[in-house]
Amino acid sequence: MKLFVQIPCLNEEQTLPSVLETIPTSIPGIDEIEVLIIDDGSTDRTVEVAKAHGVRHFVRHTTNMGLARSFRDGVDYALLHGADIVVNTDGDNQYPQAHITELVQPILRGEADIVIGDRQTRTIEHFSGFKKAMQQFGSWVASRAAGLDLPDAASGFRAYSKYSLIRLNIVTRFSYCMETIVQAGYKRLAIASIPITTNAKTRESRLFKNIWQHMFQSGSAIARVYLMYRPMALFAWVSAIFGVAGLIPFVRYLVLLWTDSGGNHLQSLILGMVLMISALLSITIGVVADLTRLNRTLAEEQLDLQKLARYGD
Repeated sequence: MKLFVQIPCLNEEQTLPSVLETIPTSIPGIDEIEVLIIDDGSTDRTVEVAKAHGVRHFVRHTTNMGLARSFRDGVDYALLHGADIVVNTDGDNQYPQAHITELVQPILRGEADIVIGDRQTRTIEHFSGFKKAMQQFGSWVASRAAGLDLPDAASGFRAYSKYSLIRLNIVTRFSYCMETIVQAGYKRLAIASIPITTNAKTRESRLFKNIWQHMFQSGSAIARVYLMYRPMALFAWVSAIFGVAGLIPFVRYLVLLWTDSGGNHLQSLILGMVLMISALLSITIGVVADLTRLNRTLAEEQLDLQKLARYGD
């Protein structure tokens, strides 16, 4: 059983030593532990520092490609080099690496395909009250979209089995965190969470400029993936809303006609017809989108077979 611990890095020469020095060197049930640095266009001595600490595996981007692409390229490298489990952590030393031992246990026991480290955001001192509330709300939204119950959906401290990584396909550019959760829920992958602590804050996030950008990007990722895998559910709701709203003008027209209030009240009929046509269009778009989803499912099954051929059983 081989474990790869991959660390996406962008100018992390100051904090990377603390991360590398605390990664477990042995875990019961794991035969080999390898560390992989994904250098996402660093301009400092990140790579040199990693080499000085004995790291032998590197994926290097000449320019900054973003977290999602770094994750995808790191996974490809790890699987090509025989990884059975991949743990993703951060180069800013946000997560105590000793938790890696706990993180992989549900996978080793065959209880989960993906394990997420629950940061228990309510207890993080440097998070403002607003940020804590938004983290909880974001986790609730992602959980509902995935059909799961996850306390910390935004956590990047995760362990993935080889099987789950073959099944998952990253298409967004911002962050893989929300996308993989919605995909995993749709593909019936088993997800577990374990409580972890976090280290003191070392720097501001480089993934987003502020909480509003993070909320917008995460929300967009959830909506996009939900549309990809559950379009009929969304368009059925939209159609129902338009349909119910369309009945109101018709009821108004009948009431006015019954009470003989005068006038032909064509505006109610026109508004009702427009809303009913919108309902019909919404359900039609939903059917087309669902057929597209079926085609995507077939294409992903073929992609899974190609990945099995590329990475081995």
